[in-house]
Amino acid sequence: MRIVFIGDIVGKPGRRAVKELLPALRERHGGFDLVIANAENAAGGNGITAAIASELTDAGIDLMTMGNHVWDQKEFADEIADVPNVIRPANLPKAAPGRGWAVTQSAAGVPVAVLNLGGGIFFNQYHNPFEAAEDIIPKLRESANVVVLDFHAEATSEKIAMGRFLDGKASLVVGT
Repeated sequence: MRIVFIGDIVGKPGRRAVKELLPALRERHGGFDLVIANAENAAGGNGITAAIASELTDAGIDLMTMGNHVWDQKEFADEIADVPNVIRPANLPKAAPGRGWAVTQSAAGVPVAVLNLGGGIFFNQYHNPFEAAEDIIPKLRESANVVVLDFHAEATSEKIAMGRFLDGKASLVVGT
């Protein structure tokens, strides 16, 4: 399975780079089964909007993850429910709008679960990401054999620890 994960798309230059480079990458590599991107800074370097999410979808991104800047564009809290291919960190408080994971079909028809978690070090708004992963991943495995985690965290050591913690439990752990 060919999954492409694009790190943090920042502002208009990042969106332009995706639009210009992703089609050539698809052609060069014979296509991809799924394209995921962290797009939490796609709106001028701070947050995202529904219109920008639509622009990135049109550019070929299948699913977008967020991070600590998810609400920097205030209107997005009201828009996120109408943008099905955007997920926010699952370990935000339960009252937060949107959802923290999605199960989607790859181009080959394989169900892929994508989970988004925020780190615990330097991010006070998130609940324990290790407990959240331990809780959520077994549920995702009921719907998909492939589980991808975007772990949006500040500390490299925490990202490494999460990768080791999920060894054998997740198919891919990406630290943004």
